[in-house]
This record gives sequence, structure tokens and C-alpha cells, in this order.
Amino acid sequence: MTIAAGKYTCVVEIGGIPVSLSTDSASFRDLLCQRYSGFLSSSRAECELDFQLTEQGTISDDDVRVRREGRQWWIERGDFRAHWDPDSGRGWVKQTPNPYSLDSVLRILHSLILAARGGFLLHAASAVCDGRAYLFSGVSGAGKTTMTRLAPSGISLLTDEISYVRPGAGGYWAYGTPFAGELAKSGENCTAPVSALFFLEKGPENRTDEISSAEAVRGLMRNILFFADDRGLVEKLLATACDFVAGVPIRRLTFYPDPRVWDTIRSFAGEPAHV
Repeated sequence: MTIAAGKYTCVVEIGGIPVSLSTDSASFRDLLCQRYSGFLSSSRAECELDFQLTEQGTISDDDVRVRREGRQWWIERGDFRAHWDPDSGRGWVKQTPNPYSLDSVLRILHSLILAARGGFLLHAASAVCDGRAYLFSGVSGAGKTTMTRLAPSGISLLTDEISYVRPGAGGYWAYGTPFAGELAKSGENCTAPVSALFFLEKGPENRTDEISSAEAVRGLMRNILFFADDRGLVEKLLATACDFVAGVPIRRLTFYPDPRVWDTIRSFAGEPAHV
């Protein structure tokens, strides 16, 4: 954390993308540092956000609006309003002083950055086991958090809610995020190559079933978090989803809540993707 020109500033690095957050409120600075303690960085920021606090506003996911005017992005919800210029990497946020608003702004910002760079945020839990990342996606109640709770000792939890995926050496990599779900704790700030993605269903036994490439792409697109009504970026995301499916094994995983399911999961290290 630094103080410059009357501002308290810290850099939060998620997915290898450092973002500078500045505010003129010391108490809000403390909230930033506490909320993102595992992701604070000394790296030079790629993006800068200046936070201006207001006490007015209500929280609702139903009224998120993300629109582009020329090259400029405008992001609005009942509890915040934000502007971001991708050319300069600078923007501002007017929001209520709560971490829920803050998380939402950062998720939307990263979703825009990732879409342009061939990555995405996915409604999925993810964990690193034996140096490989495994992703578990599905509707609420499908078992994402359960899979992380059943994991053997020695795994690194990346997230139980929102997985961060971007291209890297040799394929796609998953990164830890501070965006917590039911477990109410941040993921670990680490990364690993993606070994497999599983669409979850609960059942009386542990088994995996192959799915077609088309079904895999549809499932992936349904679970990618993207808020902007922008045709160009949606087409980019579709191309990314097709590339991901071509390179990563994707299966339907029916599982019984028993730790032995991880024996099935580990068997996919190095497995080929769809052919």
C-alpha cells in the first residue's frame, strides 16, 4: 500500500493482472487490504481504478448494465457506477463502501479484460492437485463446494465459486481468486495448467461420461460470466470456448459425496481432449 497525492493506493493482482485501487478514505483502504490480503502485489499496475465512496445505493444482481460507448466502458448497478478506458487502463468507481460492490466491480473488469485476451471467468470451483488444475462447473447445488470439501490433503483451493482461466504455456491455466462462495474464504494465490473440466451431477456412484464437443461448448458458454452486451466480445468468447474444448478434456461427472471421487478425477491428468 502507498499514499500519493492524498490517495491511499494498493495493487491487487488476480490472474497475473495487477490492478491499482486508490481511495481517499483510510478506512476503505483498510477494507481493501483486508479483503484482498492474499492478492496484494508490488507489481506495476496494468489498470488503475479510483474509488469514490457514497452511502446511497442498493445491492441487486438483477440490474447490472455493462455498455460500451466507442472505446469507453460504463458499468452500473444500484450500488455502484463505474467507467473504464481500456486504452489508458484507467477508470473510476462510485460505490457504497462494502466488499460485495467491490468484488462485483473487479469481476466485471476482469471479465472484459479476459474476453479480449482469450480467457474467461467461469461459474466453477477449481483446485490444484498434483500440480494440475481441475474445474468443477454446474448449477447452484450441483456440488461445486462439495468437491472442494472432499478433496484430499495437499490440494490448493483456487476458488469454490468463480474460476479464472486464461491461455498460457502449453494450453489454459487456472488461477486462484479472492471471489468466495459458500466456503466464505479466498482461494490460494497460485496457478496451474488445466487438466480437466467436469460438469457435475449428484448420483449413487462415481462415474464420468463423455459428452460431445457441441454439448461441451454449450455448457461452457452457459457458465461463463460475462455481463456486456457486446457482439464482438461475445464472438471472441465463443471462439475461446471452442478452442478450450478442443484442448481440455471435458466430461460429465456423476458423483456420490465420498472422497474416493478424487481417484476418478486424478485419472484425467494428461488425458486427450475431444477428437
